[in-house]
Amino acid sequence: MISASTGAPHARILGVGGYRPSRVVPNSEIVDLIDSSDEWIRTRSGITERRWATEDETVQMMSVAAARKALDHAGIGIEEIDCVIVATVSHMRQTPAVAALVADELGADHPAAFDISAACAGFCHGISMANDFIRGGSSRNVLVIGVERLSDITDPHDRGTAFIFADGAGAAVVGPSDEPGIGPVVWGSSGDKADHIQTADWFDAIEAKETPWLRMQGNPVFRWASYSMAKVGNEALEKAGITADELNCFVPHQANMRIVDALARSMKLPESVEIARDIATMGNTSAASVPLALERMIEEGQAKPGDTALLIAFGAGLVYAAQVVVVP
Repeated sequence: MISASTGAPHARILGVGGYRPSRVVPNSEIVDLIDSSDEWIRTRSGITERRWATEDETVQMMSVAAARKALDHAGIGIEEIDCVIVATVSHMRQTPAVAALVADELGADHPAAFDISAACAGFCHGISMANDFIRGGSSRNVLVIGVERLSDITDPHDRGTAFIFADGAGAAVVGPSDEPGIGPVVWGSSGDKADHIQTADWFDAIEAKETPWLRMQGNPVFRWASYSMAKVGNEALEKAGITADELNCFVPHQANMRIVDALARSMKLPESVEIARDIATMGNTSAASVPLALERMIEEGQAKPGDTALLIAFGAGLVYAAQVVVVP
């Protein structure tokens, strides 16, 4: 008979960290290229500025920087990490996985290391996987990173995307716990809506000598996220066994300020719930947006250790994931 591995009774996030690129890009730098205005961008998205990576701020570099902050916050060494998961759609090499390179630069001791592609929902997917790995006995401590350099694949002349997407990295260390620290995940996909957000086929782009730009159908995505994701968020609360009145923080994917507000209204969140609004100065950083937003809430005192936070993210696929977590 094959022996089964056993793990910790529960898992939780032990620490978070982020990296925000040095280049600040205000709306004024974008408006002329898309025949727009600062007022139009603010009204449509809530964004006043965003961060774009410099040449030296690579996907690997930003991942390593965010991971080091998360490890420091967790109070554990890299030698204790036995699995590294990187969620990204903008590591511009199909192979090798950037996770292996990040693990090596950090000095990890031959951990499992792989990338996942779940677009803006990637970090939440990674948190769920880490939770299952630890409870199932596959890992002891897992490093989950969400990182993007979307400025590389965003058409600066595309009125629908140029003002939205940005760069950055966020990370979390997930480890064992005696008490539940990560609630059941609610996740899924709607592949029938795959054309709502996608990049061009690489072979077609090469033949046309063009960059495989990221394209988005803004209005359909807005409607889908604003209404369908409220149901997902409420289901995640129900599965975690808590009500909206017991929730302390709401950390949705920072896609659009109007979507954030619509979700809060649809879920009927009470005024006592602190809501992440990192998009105003960071833009939409896809897989990095949830950990970056959570880190900012912790740093600014909106989220306190022991608080309950609902994480929810959604993006190209279309895919989504949500879970309630305890704030480290």
